[in-house]
Amino acid sequence: MKNIIISVLTILFLSSCSKKEDPKAPQSKGFEMSNTMLQSITTAKVEQRNIEDVYSFYGKISADRNSYIDVYPLVGGNVMSVNVELGDYVKKGQVLATIRSTELAEVQKDVSDAKTDLVVAQNNLRVAKEMYEGKLNTERDVSEAKSQLQKAQDQMQRASAVSTVYNVKKGNLYSVVAPISGYIVQKNINKDMQLRSDRSENIFDVANTTNVWAIMNVNESDIDKISLGMTAQVSTLSYPDKVFDGKIDKIFKIIDPETNTMQARVVLDNSNGLLIPESKATIKVSSSENKMALTAPSKAVIFDDNRSFVVVFKSRTDVKVKEVKVLKQLGDVTYISEGLNEGEQVITNNQLLIYRSLNN
Repeated sequence: MKNIIISVLTILFLSSCSKKEDPKAPQSKGFEMSNTMLQSITTAKVEQRNIEDVYSFYGKISADRNSYIDVYPLVGGNVMSVNVELGDYVKKGQVLATIRSTELAEVQKDVSDAKTDLVVAQNNLRVAKEMYEGKLNTERDVSEAKSQLQKAQDQMQRASAVSTVYNVKKGNLYSVVAPISGYIVQKNINKDMQLRSDRSENIFDVANTTNVWAIMNVNESDIDKISLGMTAQVSTLSYPDKVFDGKIDKIFKIIDPETNTMQARVVLDNSNGLLIPESKATIKVSSSENKMALTAPSKAVIFDDNRSFVVVFKSRTDVKVKEVKVLKQLGDVTYISEGLNEGEQVITNNQLLIYRSLNN
């Protein structure tokens, strides 16, 4: 009987040993990316960054008032020609309009009279000197002639200065010229218009738009959110996909009673000419907090069933879905409070397909 029991136990032991897995035997594979999928994905590294706060404001693009010139006519008269239109680019010294003016006749007469008086005074001094050498007059006569010459020279300088200011050349035509290079942003003159000599309104505005301003309107409740030096990103309706970078360089400490807003200014480089004065703008300003958090691209985050997930990539056979807690999302960057480690690689393209495959 004892031998029978030992034989049965031996058979059971051998049977159990035969059911153990052979470590060399092929095992079933888990999720593995295909070559096509592997080539199609992109990844980004999880990084620590300072937490930023971003605020949006509305405003408009304005010409740089430091490079904005009002052009006034120095004389009245009849407008003979207007050589530019609103929006035209002009160079410094370019003739914008021509005015026929009788006022220039007086300026030209003053110059002509001054030249004549100067020639007469020069001749009188020459004669006085010759007569003094011939003992025909006194030294006082020579001094008087020198004094008259000095007065004639001073009068000539004044008349020439006035002629230069009025840009007098020939005839009674007055040329209105561009004081700086830039764009015509305002025009209040037309051909055949009669301009009064006491006109107080300007006829052109010329603005150099190499640099422009973004003027943002800040509500009273948001005044504490902005400060000098804050970085700003400006976008316009004309180019919604383009972002123009700048900084707040001036805050106007006054409230407009009509809008109950305060204004702040952002200086922008406009050498490409894309920013047009008076166009509407959206200005986003950002500031950094003294706190750090892990960040991942916003496009890597999958929102499903009121929870957030990312797909972490290590290798084609090591891909995992991780649930994360989102601290905040600011545009292309999402701040993560839990669920990821610094340095991990998250998939940013086709991650939804992989997420679904891993959850099936």
